[in-house]
Formats: sequence, C-alpha cells, structure tokens
Amino acid sequence: MNAPVVTLVVAELVQGRPSRLTGEVLGLARRLVAERGDTVAAALFANPAEGAAEELIACGADHVYSMEHAALGSYHGEAWVSAAAQLCEKAAPALVLAGHTAVGADLAPRLAFRRGAAVATGCVEIAWRAGRPTFTRPCFGGNARETLSFTTACAVATVRAGCYDAFARDGTRHGAVTRVVAELREETLRVKVVERRPDAIEDIRLEDAHTVVAGGRGLNGPEGFRSLQELAGVLGGAVGASRVPCDLGWCPHSWQIGLTGRTVQPELYIAVGISGAGHHMAGCGGAKTIVAVNSDPEAAIFRDARFGVVGDYQQFVPAFIDEVRKLRQSQ
Repeated sequence: MNAPVVTLVVAELVQGRPSRLTGEVLGLARRLVAERGDTVAAALFANPAEGAAEELIACGADHVYSMEHAALGSYHGEAWVSAAAQLCEKAAPALVLAGHTAVGADLAPRLAFRRGAAVATGCVEIAWRAGRPTFTRPCFGGNARETLSFTTACAVATVRAGCYDAFARDGTRHGAVTRVVAELREETLRVKVVERRPDAIEDIRLEDAHTVVAGGRGLNGPEGFRSLQELAGVLGGAVGASRVPCDLGWCPHSWQIGLTGRTVQPELYIAVGISGAGHHMAGCGGAKTIVAVNSDPEAAIFRDARFGVVGDYQQFVPAFIDEVRKLRQSQ
C-alpha cells in the first residue's frame, strides 16, 4: 500500500488567527485529499499566537508544524524560504499550497527553486488528474486560462482568493502539532529589515467586504476616491481600484484589484470609471452583481456588468449617496 501523500499549506495569520484565504486553501486541500486518503499539513512561520495551531486543525489540517526562530516573527523572504525548505525536507510534501498574497507570491517561486520543484502562481483551480496535480490559472492578461501539469516530485502553487470555500470549522477535530526549531544562520540572511510601514488599517478588508466600490482612470485624479470612500461608507463596504490609479499614486497599492492585485468576490461590485480590461476583471469577475458607471458607452466593463450607468460619475455618485441615505433613514 502506498504511503499517504502530504499536501502542505503555508498558513498566514491575521491578528493571530488564520486568514480567510488560509481557510480557503485548507478547504481546497481537504477536497484534494478526500478521495485519496492523504494528509493535510499546515506550516506556521510567524511565532503564532496561542491557539493558532489548534485553529488550523479545526479548519482542516491534520498536522501542524510550528517553525520557531526569532527571525520568523514577521515575513522575511530568506528566513521563511529557508525554514520552509527545511520543513519540506522533513514532511516530504508532494504539493505545497499558499494563498496568492504578497507573502505567498514571494515565497512560492523561491521555495520551488530551492527544492528543485515546479511552481504555478495565481491558480483559480487545482485538481488531481491521472495521479498528478493540474493547475489552472489566468493568462494573456486574464483573457484566457491555461492548465498546467508538472513531472517534478513536488509542486508548489499559490491560490487566488474566492476560488474555493473554506472547510467548515470543526472544533472537535484532532490533529498533531509539532514544534520545529528552524536552523537559520545569520550569514544566510542577506537582507536586513530596517523598518516596516504598514498601510493604514482597513475597517473592512477588501477580500472580506460584501460591497466593494472601485475606481479607475476615469476618476481623473485622487479627489474622485474621496467620493468613492463616502459611497463605500454609506454602503458598509470597502474601496478598491484598478491598476492605473495605484500606479499614478491616486490611492494606495493595497487597494489594487486584478491580476496583479487582490481578488475579491463581493455581493455587490460598483466599478466607477473602470474600462473593464481583462487583467482587472480577473480580480473581480466572480462578484455576484457588477454595477458599472462609465462615461464611455462602449467600455468593455458593460459586457460584464449586470447594471450599467452611462454618464459622469461626479453627478451620479453624489446623487446615489443621497438616495442610499434616504432609504436608510426611511427604514
């Protein structure tokens, strides 16, 4: 009988608990092993808070490896890659999964190179076919999808947010927790972190928001985002953006949605002044309802939108805010 195959999930924590995307990746891992009798392991690299390992078990992990070292307190590429490579040597996973975040997108290719493995980033679907994992991801700026398979003994992949449901949390699940002291030599950590400047804390994380109001080049400057923030506030949502406003400095890069930004799947996505290029729609195409506001009636965004408004956003957005407030007051 063949030994069980290990699928290793790299966990990320938010305020000491597994992030929503980590839960989704664990849900994917559980589906992948459901018919194979394999094992889902999870890796913690950030000196986790008390109970984080147990929470990962409740969310689907069978075995949690807690890597311990002072250099792992916050993400440090060289430290995490070295620790992850040591863990892979110990756990021998056939598949390593991480969320497609700034951390996952940096860690995965470096780990794959270190292990002589293949890597696929930004995946929207992963499945086992003919005894080998296959990886589907957007290509050509989000206008098409490709499916890859590899011949290496181990494969590494990152998974986009919103593609899979999280495993239903079960506080009665039991699993193993192994603490491993990472062997990291000071001379191998060539990069020194001098300072960390986090973005302003979001009231609602983009990935968790039920409503997202996003702006594009059509806002013509940073002032337009102030009205979008007001609209998001009355709707109880979050503000996002396409790539161009972020590149021009009109808004923080953390707001970027798309192929090279965040992936969101809200109930309502209001796209203001966004043309609807494929690389942007790759990050928001899974929204339940898309409302497009654009002065160009031929804008590509109208092909994906359920509702469309052709006109000047500077007239539409304030009027829409007033109507929403009236509805709230009448309830």
